[in-house]
Amino acid sequence: MRNSKLKILVAAGGTGGHVYPAIAIATAIKELNPDAEILFVGTKNHMEWEAVPKAGFKISNIWISGFQRRFTLKNLLFPIKLVVSVLQSLKILNSFKPQVVVSCGGYVAGPIGWAASKMDIKVVIQEQNSFPGVTNRMLAKYASKIFTAFKEAEAYFPNKEVIEAGNPTRASLTKVDKEIGLKAFQFDSTKPVLLVLGGSLGAKSINQAIKANLFGLTSVQLLWQCGTQYYDRLTTEINLTSYPNVRLVPYIEKMPEAYAAADLVISRAGASSCSELMLVGKPSVLIPSPNVAGDHQTQNARAMADAGATILLEDALALKSLPSIIHTLVHDHKRLAAMSAAALKLAKPDAANQIATEIIELAKSRLN
Repeated sequence: MRNSKLKILVAAGGTGGHVYPAIAIATAIKELNPDAEILFVGTKNHMEWEAVPKAGFKISNIWISGFQRRFTLKNLLFPIKLVVSVLQSLKILNSFKPQVVVSCGGYVAGPIGWAASKMDIKVVIQEQNSFPGVTNRMLAKYASKIFTAFKEAEAYFPNKEVIEAGNPTRASLTKVDKEIGLKAFQFDSTKPVLLVLGGSLGAKSINQAIKANLFGLTSVQLLWQCGTQYYDRLTTEINLTSYPNVRLVPYIEKMPEAYAAADLVISRAGASSCSELMLVGKPSVLIPSPNVAGDHQTQNARAMADAGATILLEDALALKSLPSIIHTLVHDHKRLAAMSAAALKLAKPDAANQIATEIIELAKSRLN
């Protein structure tokens, strides 16, 4: 009997930069083909284990973890974890029987992608950054299609069909107006709102710069996402009752509301963050992390700065320069409007649909 049901497996893990584009693609697939079955694969000790079910998708886990660049006892377990994870991947693939496996990066995608290639299952890669991650570079030889967000990434995938589609973003980010955003965080319309983002784990230099200059930020309302690893310490070091204009949180669940409320955003320059800022048209100050492969965050930020959508600030200068940049920008409505327009021009709002359409067509060609 002919099986006409589309089954897509999505592998993504570790950080929001991998997970949220994957969720955006999966959501677009379901909107285009509601009967399609989608299964995620991730790890239990990272954010995908909570974020994926919240988005309405099933997830299975494998044991894999990253290989540390410096010597650590955890590395001794890596060969065992890799073998076990490959076996777990084969079991998941045999049970789910997808036509296509989509790798959105993170080490969890390695065993699944490799196992899929050995089972003659089509592999698709979605690479978020200008400098591709190790896992996607390794899987490229098996990929039928590779989707990138930056033209620079194409050089790392020679002799492959590469489509520059942009980064998939959550459509829900644009569906909240400012009034609702302000209300969600108990802000009012009398003062501008500064949104500070450091990723799910937080950004040390950004946190230090904000903390050291809180007394000078009383003219703004501050929504400060400091990261899970910094939150407890900051709540003991800062007397928040002295700063009623500050909302300090480890992680922001209501990102559509956060973006809607914000007049200016301070952020790292990860690919997903940049793509979201473009989509929602928010002026920003981007502070690239110095601890990423290929310095890709600086490349991401420079592309936006050259277009007039952001100000690029070096990480080492954040503590000294960030406060003056904030004060100069946040009350300059004309410049903020120009930066917003420039960001919107860079956006590729149809990225998720374009990628989903290609995946669906590839899956249909594999129906048996």
